[in-house]
Amino acid sequence: MSGPEAEAPPHPATGSGPSAEQPPADTSAAEDTAQGQGPEAESEEHDQPQNAWSARRDLVDHSPRTMNVGARARFSGGVLGDQHGGISGGHFSGDVFLGSKTEIYQLAVPGLTAPTAASGEVPHTALEQLAGRFVADEQTMDRLLDRLRHDRVLVLSGARFSGRRTAALMLLRRLGALPVRTLVRDTSPSALADQFGDRQPARGHVLCDLTTRGDQPLREPHLLAARDRLAERDAYLVVTVGPTAALEDVAVEEWRPPAPGDVLAAQLRALTDEETAAKLLGLPAVADFLDRGHQPREVSAFARLLGRYAAGEVTEDAIDGFSLVSLENQVQEWFEEDETSLHLRDKAFLVALAAFDDGPYALTAELSDLLYRFLQETENPARVPEVPVFGTHAGKRVQLARAELYVDAEHTEWGPVTQQKARFRDERASLVLLREVWTGHPSARPAVIRWLRRLADDGRPLVRTRAASTVAVLARTDLPSAMALVIEPWGTSRRSKHRLVAVNALTLAHLVGTPNIPRILDAWCAGDDPRLRWVAVRAYGLVGPERPEQALAALRGAVRRLYADTPGDTDGALAQELAQAVELLLLSSASDRVLTELRHHLDDDEAVRDLTLGGFVGACRRTEDDERYGTPLVLGWYARAAGEGGPAAQGLPHLWRHALADPHTTRQALDVLRDWVLIADRSTAVEWALAALLPTLVTTAAEHQRLSHLLRTMPGEDGNPPPPVAARLLTTLPAR
Repeated sequence: MSGPEAEAPPHPATGSGPSAEQPPADTSAAEDTAQGQGPEAESEEHDQPQNAWSARRDLVDHSPRTMNVGARARFSGGVLGDQHGGISGGHFSGDVFLGSKTEIYQLAVPGLTAPTAASGEVPHTALEQLAGRFVADEQTMDRLLDRLRHDRVLVLSGARFSGRRTAALMLLRRLGALPVRTLVRDTSPSALADQFGDRQPARGHVLCDLTTRGDQPLREPHLLAARDRLAERDAYLVVTVGPTAALEDVAVEEWRPPAPGDVLAAQLRALTDEETAAKLLGLPAVADFLDRGHQPREVSAFARLLGRYAAGEVTEDAIDGFSLVSLENQVQEWFEEDETSLHLRDKAFLVALAAFDDGPYALTAELSDLLYRFLQETENPARVPEVPVFGTHAGKRVQLARAELYVDAEHTEWGPVTQQKARFRDERASLVLLREVWTGHPSARPAVIRWLRRLADDGRPLVRTRAASTVAVLARTDLPSAMALVIEPWGTSRRSKHRLVAVNALTLAHLVGTPNIPRILDAWCAGDDPRLRWVAVRAYGLVGPERPEQALAALRGAVRRLYADTPGDTDGALAQELAQAVELLLLSSASDRVLTELRHHLDDDEAVRDLTLGGFVGACRRTEDDERYGTPLVLGWYARAAGEGGPAAQGLPHLWRHALADPHTTRQALDVLRDWVLIADRSTAVEWALAALLPTLVTTAAEHQRLSHLLRTMPGEDGNPPPPVAARLLTTLPAR
């Protein structure tokens, strides 16, 4: 048998729709080599694939929260309740991937819609309308008013759409600085004082989103000059800036928006009466909306929609879908903004955060700069990509992304490690954002694909897993392109690391509801490409618990073909993968159904028998939390089944007797029992479970002789005498 690592011709698109799409040419020879495409790749095919059990642990530990792959610590369902078992997913709405059908709402406040370059007086009616719905912390407003009254110039910093412009207008109104005039945002800081000429009678001035650059920052002398001019006219100015504005020696007041619930309640009371507002606030969709941390402008739009709902103008579906629509609008705005409003580096960070949501911030920032380089090369291949080394602020970048920083434990191969992490406030943002980038901005695909290929080659399991989860979202959105451009090149790679990322991508794509994944696996498993067969077999162990009978049938077909094609070499890499797939299925949430199916087909033929017993003995090696002396999972499964009268109480001893008697597995099975006895020497619960199991393994004199010899002669650890528990367990064997 050639095995999955053997040489194979390029594989055409199979089971993934049109095959005309080909991966874009990668101009980097080093990257080609890293992806198993270059001239040095031939010698790299001696890498050993990660075993299926530890690979599944990495998949669960590092999958994004939106996919909820089992319990965060290990696996969901299975032979140890909620600690082990198959891959299972969370709840997904098709609208998240396919786009919402709800009507698009207007974000602008009536009376205040004006081009960003316009300058003019704010209508008095618009100010009064805002005042009737404005909510803020009064102590904060009083402090800001005192400072504005004293300094005449106030710089208010806050995130975009946090209500900072409304706050500026309300400060001027409360101060009585009327009328209020807006200044153009691209006013140069050095020309700020020139905006207050004799022909401008306004006493209040607001400059929203002042444009600054690193070489043209807003400095204290600019404000002092403006202050002198304002004092001459008894006027006032409020300047609003974003978190990343270039400032020098400028005292800035940070604007924090009020709680969304307070804003919504105030606006509903202005639009309706107290009783109607209370009923609307009690709707489940309203509670869900408020939990997602929407911006004040979105809260205002939601209030207007609720008012229409109360008047019978819109249905409840519009209310339910509004939160997702507002999120979609925000994501579209991010990527439609020009470079002056949202830099390409910030857009790259948004994409990286979508891929690494709920992951370490430093890792996200590092890999976002890699994507930024690739995007620059897409924009201008002749330009040398430039990535600033310093000058970024974690808090400001995260604020721009409507995300948050926090400290939490991150799973590693050495155990939990405390790290600073970043996540979107709305967990749906990553799904919506990746969908928008992949389908709404196809020009970004070459850079994104190149980035994903680099992630798949990373040495960190978290990075490789997130590459797979990102592609899973892309496949849910556009399966043919994701298969042809990303998954199949991984699946046919000479490197097992890349094939494993393909396994995880297909598994997670199935998890999020991508159609036809089982069909793809069936086709690959029955196909001629050994690498794709390897991918399909490994994936069956992960998605098989949803359809265990069909998965096991496919594995039986694969092992029969293996034995027919290579009768003299049935212990190769693919045979091991087949046994490991059975192992995963046995320890999954479908364990009882898998056990029944294995017993039913145990005596079909030699190939199936070897597959069944090899997978069973492998499953018996696994312990709770993978600890050296942890409770053996299969033994714990038997103990519960024996106490509850489950089918495993007879099924597990049946397989044990066959594994101990079969020449291919006798030695491995005895080694496992020896390990169980050593664990029992440290655990009373394991000793009791083993004492209950051993008598069921003795039905003949040969079986009695085999087990009694093991218990009488087995050495202790490090060459010590047999453990005392062995003698106690020997007494449980029935006399023969």
